[in-house]
Order: sequence, then structure tokens, then C-alpha cells
Amino acid sequence: MLSGLFITGTDTNVGKTVAAAALLQRFRGGPRPRYWKPIQTGIEQDDDTAEVQRLAGASAHEVLSRGIRLPRPVSPHLAARWSGQAIDLRALASLVSSELGLEPWIVEGAGGVLAPINELELMADLIVLLKLPALVVARTTLGTINHTLLSLEALRARSIVVAGVLLIGNSNADNRKAIEHYGRVRVVAEMPHFPHLSPDELARWSIAELDPQGYLLEFLK
Repeated sequence: MLSGLFITGTDTNVGKTVAAAALLQRFRGGPRPRYWKPIQTGIEQDDDTAEVQRLAGASAHEVLSRGIRLPRPVSPHLAARWSGQAIDLRALASLVSSELGLEPWIVEGAGGVLAPINELELMADLIVLLKLPALVVARTTLGTINHTLLSLEALRARSIVVAGVLLIGNSNADNRKAIEHYGRVRVVAEMPHFPHLSPDELARWSIAELDPQGYLLEFLK
């Protein structure tokens, strides 16, 4: 059975890829998770798997490159339709089954919790299929309370375990407190924007600031 965390977000471009790389850096000393992005759109512009490998200083073994790779940076269902394809979640999930070992996984979603994947299924359905707890990546800026609480509600409505929230942006104590209180959730870190992000800089921050109490370890067994 797959173990680990599913990295989802309140929006697209919220910082899920950097968060995934940070988690690889943070837990490299144990339990050494691996990374997988099942669905990537806009592949002609961005390659999130390659970016995670670069930022995490990861070996080829630490990342799984196979998955749905589609042109045009739009919702998965639309990118697939424009490419004359339909995404089959069960076939997609089977790609990781042959890779299962003792390591936990950091799985990064595309878009937010309710991003459509095909005519019937959403990103949340992939999380349910993989049976992984979700770590929600959210902004610290105005509007984040509502967006984060809606994402948490959508996850819990599907009985998906919420492992925590990772905030990205300038620190905002009031927003963090509101998310923790109303969302009944733990914020595991507030990641700043890095003007010149490098693997070394991300590693220093991750080891010192990302989940220092080790709350996420229970999901990475």
C-alpha cells in the first residue's frame, strides 16, 4: 500500500512544487521519501518533476518521472481533451504500484483539490484512490482563510485525512491563527518567498523551519 503525503493546494501556482522539494530535503535523513507528480499540464513550459529533483538535490531513484504529461497550462481535463485523450485514474495509479518499497511518497497534485481530471472525476478522487493523507499548501495573503477552509472542507467531506497546512508567503500571524482555529488543523510551517531560490537555501530553511516538531512523521512511516 502507498504511504506518504499528497500535496494539494488552494489554487494553481500556490507553491506545491517548492513545498514538495522542501519535504524531500526535510526528511532525507529519514524516512527518505520519494517524489511523484502523476499529472502535469503545460509540460512545454514547466517540468515540475525536474524542478523538484533540482531543488531537492534528488537522485534519479528519488523521483518517479512517469505519468500523464500534457501540453498547455490548463486544467487536466481540458488539456487531455485538447490532446484527444481521457485520463484514467486507475491506470495512472498503477504506474506507481511497481515502484512500491519501504519508502514513503510525496505525491504532488495538479491545481487545487477540486481541479477536474476527466468528465467525472476531480483531483480529490485521485487522493481518495491513492489513500493518502493530504497536506494543503496555501498562500498567506488576503483571501487565504476562505480558500483554505473550503479546501479542508472538500477533503474532509470525502473522508480524506488532513495532515496539515503549509503556508507560503510573508508571515501573517492572524491568518495562520484563523486557519488553525476555524480549520481545526495544524500549520506545519510558514515558508517565505525566496528571491533567488537554490537547493542549498531551501535545504537550510527546510531543516530548520519545516515541521520542526516532526508532526508529519506519522504519515511518512
